[in-house]
Amino acid sequence: MAQRIITLILLLCSTSAFAGLFDAPGRSDFVPADQAFAFDFQQSQRDLNLTWQIKEGYYLYRQQIKLTPANATLAAPTLPPGTWHEDEFYGKSEIYRQRLTIPVTLSQAEKGATLTVTYQGCADAGFCYPPETKVVPLRTVLAASGSESVPAHPALPASGQPKFNPPLPVEKRPELASQPEQPARQEKSDAGDNAPASLPFSALWALLIGIGIAFTPCVLPMYPLISGIVLGGKQRLSTGRALLLAFIYVQGMALTYTALGLVVAAAGLQFQAALQHPYVLIALSAVFILLALSMFGLFTLQLPSSLQTRLTLMSNKRQGGSPGGVFAMGAIAGLICSPCTTAPLSAILLYIAQSGNLWLGGGTLYLYALGMGLPLILVTVFGNRLLPKSGPWMSHVKTAFGFVILALPVFLLERIVGEPWGLRLWSLLGVAFFSWAFITALGASRPWLRLVQIILLGAALVSARPLQDWAFGDPVARQQSHLAFTRVANIAEFDQALAQAKGKPVMLDLYADWCVACKEFEKYTFSSTEVQQALKETVLLQIDVTKNSAEDVALLKHLKVLGLPTILFFNAQGEEQPAQRVTGFMDAATFSAHLHDWQP
Repeated sequence: MAQRIITLILLLCSTSAFAGLFDAPGRSDFVPADQAFAFDFQQSQRDLNLTWQIKEGYYLYRQQIKLTPANATLAAPTLPPGTWHEDEFYGKSEIYRQRLTIPVTLSQAEKGATLTVTYQGCADAGFCYPPETKVVPLRTVLAASGSESVPAHPALPASGQPKFNPPLPVEKRPELASQPEQPARQEKSDAGDNAPASLPFSALWALLIGIGIAFTPCVLPMYPLISGIVLGGKQRLSTGRALLLAFIYVQGMALTYTALGLVVAAAGLQFQAALQHPYVLIALSAVFILLALSMFGLFTLQLPSSLQTRLTLMSNKRQGGSPGGVFAMGAIAGLICSPCTTAPLSAILLYIAQSGNLWLGGGTLYLYALGMGLPLILVTVFGNRLLPKSGPWMSHVKTAFGFVILALPVFLLERIVGEPWGLRLWSLLGVAFFSWAFITALGASRPWLRLVQIILLGAALVSARPLQDWAFGDPVARQQSHLAFTRVANIAEFDQALAQAKGKPVMLDLYADWCVACKEFEKYTFSSTEVQQALKETVLLQIDVTKNSAEDVALLKHLKVLGLPTILFFNAQGEEQPAQRVTGFMDAATFSAHLHDWQP
């Protein structure tokens, strides 16, 4: 009897195991967003805690969490640091797993005040949910004197671990009003609006750029003269004294640059949304191109000569050799922009305006000034013997920085023109730079530079590959042409397209820019010849729900779609085949097998 019971148990276990093994991929049991990211809140007077219980195998994007108060003001909230997650299409993003708590301090809340919380997450299995929006009702909180508050539409800072204090006895308010009709629009990138990580260079590059600018023809010859002025005409100072005076001069110059960085970053923060508009990005790109052309010598860009003369006279009136006078001289010198420094400085200022980050703005300009000042410190302490001899190479350094500036418009325009054209722009810039460097190196007579010439020529040829594919056609791209979907925008258009299918089966693909797996489908699955062959007699429809508008939300609800990617199949009579519905990513081979099993 016992043996029969054991046999029965093993049989049941093996049956369920085999059932799991032979389940059709793409029909995973993804849970609704409210179960994947269980949201709750607790308020105790001014203290409000927002909590998410995140299901195993799911995660929330840090940058997609937004708080918008109505009839209330908040002390500046802070998100805890997350863990880094990387994917092919959107790069690195910070995410949260398991549990997330955000403490929020209410400065004041009127009667009927609310806090709208928007968030978005995905599953590890390749399934992303549309942005979720919850409305938290707030209890009345009287305004406290001297409290700092955030504006009506705050962006959560991306720094620091919040100091969490256990709340006092609280009144739990689990009732949540869901408002899918007015979610925050999600952009193509997962990065937050103000995340400095979305910019292509770190502030440390400014130090290297500053050092490089020091070797341009407008700057390097001036260092011996400036060194003598800093020392007050005294040639016999101790090494320590000379080092101190030079360092103070550089700090004065750095103070001016840092102040410029803070002002520009603060201005950029106020106009952050406007700075992301395509017309503004195009205008900024045009300015960067003009700045680069000035570095190529097409025209001179500098302060008016009268203003430069006035600033120089003010600087010369300061007494060299004393710390106070040297510091003032450095601060004034920071305002005197030569033709070689104006363009790079303007480019950096416009660049940090894009970030809207005060720390990045001030730090970038400080390191830039420090880089320019390092050669001056060396000259002041050790004399002119450490400086390289002047020559045509200094003009080459200036031209090279023109190409560095040209990288910034490519970065900005890439957001508008998309990945394929962005790659071609980078290719064009690479070909131009390496070709110029190769031609410049041809004038050198040293034998070891022949190897450098070969490397530069090879780099130019490699950089030209995307342009070759564009001009002459990429054979791989021809073989991997994408499916020709017909876009529909709403339920009415979908029903009309379904009725016009004329007895053919229909496949409906639900797509969004924020869906990583949707892009994987597009690149790896729909480009397959086998998949395209299997769908040649199928009407292909696609709905783009990137905006997550009220119309999009209604359509997803009508089709009973939890998240993306989701692909629906309809037979010749226009009836959905629920068993064939695909949720989550499938590679080309698996999806092709799924299509062969489909009997419309």
